[in-house]
Amino acid sequence: MQIAVIIPTYNEKENLERLVTQLLALPLPVAVIVVDDNSPDGTGIIAERLADENPGRIHVVHRAGKLGLGTAYIAGFHQAIALHSDLVVTMDADFSHPPSAIPRMAEKIGDGYDLVIGSRYVPGGQAVECTLPRKILSWGANAFARIMLGLKAHDATAGFRCYRREVLESIDLDQIFSNGYSFLMEMLYKVQRKGWKVGEVPIVFLNRQQGTSKISRNEIYRALYTVLRLAKRRLLGPAE
Repeated sequence: MQIAVIIPTYNEKENLERLVTQLLALPLPVAVIVVDDNSPDGTGIIAERLADENPGRIHVVHRAGKLGLGTAYIAGFHQAIALHSDLVVTMDADFSHPPSAIPRMAEKIGDGYDLVIGSRYVPGGQAVECTLPRKILSWGANAFARIMLGLKAHDATAGFRCYRREVLESIDLDQIFSNGYSFLMEMLYKVQRKGWKVGEVPIVFLNRQQGTSKISRNEIYRALYTVLRLAKRRLLGPAE
């Protein structure tokens, strides 16, 4: 199966080349899609150099500015679909998501799942080098989303995911309202409402070692709004 790995980037020059090298070394037919939001640190230039050095295996989508995580994923999804990828992986550029877990995620897709999440919150999973407030925020956000939206996955806010292409093709991606990290919860909600089978594999989530975190207070407020908006739709609206 052809696998496309989408990496949204903004100021990730310390991480990108090392991450791409590890992805291309996996024992799988992997192509990498870098979606760069005009990083002022030159991440986009590094991505173009890597694409020149690895023709056909690295694709770069340049955007005009910092337009948000959700729209970066959507741009990457469209590119992956255009490449006729069988599986589409999303992951962060900061090594919080281990590339070595991708073969296990693809294997679980082969077991009959349609979306597989690299999860901190199933047996064997954990988060390391995260502050206590960060852990409390993550656990609370997951619990709130699962209760309000009826989500079955334990790690509803995880960005490390592997989708069948057909799952993405079944969703009107350009009509997704959420952006930022709340996009992840809305995507999971839509996938589950469509009846696709969701599974999880345990990962060790390593807190960012290089660069700076992109999570802001506004992102938290937007995530809260997204959960409440979708919960209202779940209670009052028809199945999607």
